[in-house]
Formats: sequence, structure tokens, C-alpha cells
Amino acid sequence: MRTIALFGPTGVGKTAVALSLAEILRARGEDPVAVSADALQVYAGLEILTGVASPAEQALLEHRLVSFVPIDATFSVGQYAGLAHAEIDGLLAAGRRPIVVGGTGLYLRAALTELSLRPPPAEGVRERWAAELAVHGPAALHARLAARAPWAADGIDPNDSRRIVRALELLDLGELEPPEGPSQLWSEETRHSTLLAGLTMEREQLYAAIEARIERMLAAGAAEEVRAAHAAGASQTARMALGFEELLAGDVERMKRRTRNYAKRQLTWMRKLAGVRVIDVAGRDPLAVAREILDSGP
Repeated sequence: MRTIALFGPTGVGKTAVALSLAEILRARGEDPVAVSADALQVYAGLEILTGVASPAEQALLEHRLVSFVPIDATFSVGQYAGLAHAEIDGLLAAGRRPIVVGGTGLYLRAALTELSLRPPPAEGVRERWAAELAVHGPAALHARLAARAPWAADGIDPNDSRRIVRALELLDLGELEPPEGPSQLWSEETRHSTLLAGLTMEREQLYAAIEARIERMLAAGAAEEVRAAHAAGASQTARMALGFEELLAGDVERMKRRTRNYAKRQLTWMRKLAGVRVIDVAGRDPLAVAREILDSGP
């Protein structure tokens, strides 16, 4: 049995396609389960902001690795990888179909492959760089990274705060070295046979979908959710959620702008994923997309 993996930018409709996949698979006698590959959906208390499947959607398809980390805790891709491997291995051993769903490229690769992951930063290192980020912004920190490690800066978007901070942390730890040979991130190797689908749509349509998604989040109480998380002592990693700081500041337009920029980076990730079948979902019924995915492989 192959693992199915869905990747795509925020707002493209991954959850709807996952639900349709589950509907078709159940009609075929299978028992599917979704495994989230999202860096921020792990946090309990940020479900609206991070787009966790709603209770009604989770009643239609069980979702694992969502809403299980306390809002004041830090969490890393290394911790996630072990949990994701255990979930996928356990599902396959039980004869259940894993559907890995996510928009965080590194987490998707960590779920599907055996990555050699870097150690977590020493105490205080992340906080120091986070403070620098707040004062100077991502472009200035990207310039510092380029001066110290140009090979690392070349592969990171100047607006990608999370990866810039992580690269600077690793430099401080002496753990960031020039790469030798092809990157593990883009290899074709996976732990289990995997059918990987990348969902996309034309840029302007995607931006319109993002705009509508953010408006739905706001109507559902995303700003109130963020204020409650802030009051509860949200960790530095939890605060990385798109829109967290913007909603605290009441700057919805900046939230929308950052989300569009993040979607562009997700599309860049998708183009690099080895073996991905890219499917344009614009204007299409999720069931039709799900059938196309399943028809593309066993």
C-alpha cells in the first residue's frame, strides 16, 4: 500500500482534496487517516489561524499530529519527524492508508524520508536572533547570513524569517557547512512507496483564494485566538504562525501580504520535490482532483 502525500500552497484546498480522497478510498474498502505535515498546526490553541481541519472535517477523516503541542512549548522538525514516522509506520502495519497533508516543505520531507536533522539551538540563541529579527527585519538578517554563509543565503528567500533565523542559529553552533553533493531535501528516496501530488493554481486565483481564506479566519475569530495565545505565553515557535504578530498589531493587510509571499515560497518548494505530480485544481471539484491523483498510481 502506497502512502499518499498532498502538498501545496496555503489556500489551494488541500483539506478538501484529502476529504475527497478519503471518500473514494472508503468506497473501495480502505480505512484512510490524514497525517498533518504542517509546522504550526501542531499547536493547540491556534486552530483557526493555522487552518486545522474543522471538527466536522475531522469527523469525516481522522487527522493526526494536529493540536497536540501546548501553546507555550517549543517544537522542532526533529521532534516531528519521529512522531510522523511512528504514525505512518503504524498505519501501514495496520493496513490503513496514510494521507500526509501539509504545506510546510521541510515537514513533508521529514515525514516521508530519513533526513539528517540538525540539533536544536542552545538556550538563548533562538531568542537572541528572534529579537534581532524583530528590530531589523528579515532582509537585514538575510544580508548578515549572506556575508557569513553565502551558500546558505542563496537557498533562502530574503523574507523567509523562519529559515533565516534557523540558519543563523546553526552558524552560531558551528553546524552549518557548505553542502557536499545533492541535498537530501530533494532526493527521490522515501521511507515507503509514496504517491506525491502537488496542488496548484494560477497565481491570481491563488491570491484571491488566500484573501477569502483570511477573511473567513477573521470572521471565525482568528484575532481573538491570537490574543488568547499571546496571553497564555505563546512560545517563540508558536508565534511564527503566519498572521500571529500581524493580528496582535491589528495589521491585516500585512498578514495578507506575508501569506502571499509564503505561498510563493511553497510553490518554489513544490517545483523542487522529486517525483511530484503537479495538478492544477483551479475551478475543479475536489472529487475530480482526488480521482486524478488515485488514477496516477496504485
